[in-house]
Amino acid sequence: MAEHHSRLGRGLASLIGDVGDESTTPAEQGGRKPRRAPIESLRPNPRNPRKLFTEAELDALASSIKERGIIQPIVVRAVPEERDSYEIIAGERRWRAAQRIGLHDVPIAVVDATDAQSLEFAIIENVQRADLNPLEEAAGYVALMEQCNHTQEEVAHIVGKSRPHIANTIRLLKLSPQVQTLVRSGKLSAGHARLLVGQPNQIEIAQEIIAKELSVRQLEEEMRADGARQAREVRREFRGPVIPTRGKDADTRALEKRLSDALGLDVSVDHKASGGGTLHIKYKDLDQLDAVLRKLGGDP
Repeated sequence: MAEHHSRLGRGLASLIGDVGDESTTPAEQGGRKPRRAPIESLRPNPRNPRKLFTEAELDALASSIKERGIIQPIVVRAVPEERDSYEIIAGERRWRAAQRIGLHDVPIAVVDATDAQSLEFAIIENVQRADLNPLEEAAGYVALMEQCNHTQEEVAHIVGKSRPHIANTIRLLKLSPQVQTLVRSGKLSAGHARLLVGQPNQIEIAQEIIAKELSVRQLEEEMRADGARQAREVRREFRGPVIPTRGKDADTRALEKRLSDALGLDVSVDHKASGGGTLHIKYKDLDQLDAVLRKLGGDP
């Protein structure tokens, strides 16, 4: 397993011997010599985490290819039981751009790869080149974990990232669909989005970020100040008299819901006959604890 991870960590170069490196000639590369294939014989990889290809980037790449050609071959694997048919592992953007300028064939490097390896290499290559938006990156990590049975630690080792980075990126998939759309479009950064996870009013905060052009640091400061204000209001709520009942009354349940919505976590309020009580805030991991401390004005 460790050897497999090490090979993956070196990216596709470990499979094709740095084919297409502009600093070397084909004879010096020592990898698999690329060959050309009809452009229509290639098909996209359904496991590719990258789904968004903007018109601007495709137009820019098409212009470059028209001027200089395709320097690095498209990495593919043969499609079983289909003669001269290939599935793209890396280079789908080049393939799309080549179609725009009417190329009839493209250079390819054919490698042997299983479905799992195809997924792994597609994610690694995109992450290493920073070609994925944060949500595509998160979906790729989840796919590695679910389809390839990797842990977060193993994914971190494979792609060369820290485990907290993997965990924080995956948490972005918990954002509301409206906020995810803003992240995909680039209107919200991953840093902004991480602070919105668990917030009951995500879209309102997101719109404020965009309208005020808040930096991540400014957003943190605003949320810290708002958390401190909410904490003061909660303390004032506790000063009022509470009449115990056999079950929790409507006011207590309403207070629990208010706190849960504010913190994005399960909250339980237990009153005693003496007028005191206990506030329980349930968190699943240290990231959630840090988020609570930030909202309450603490220093995680």
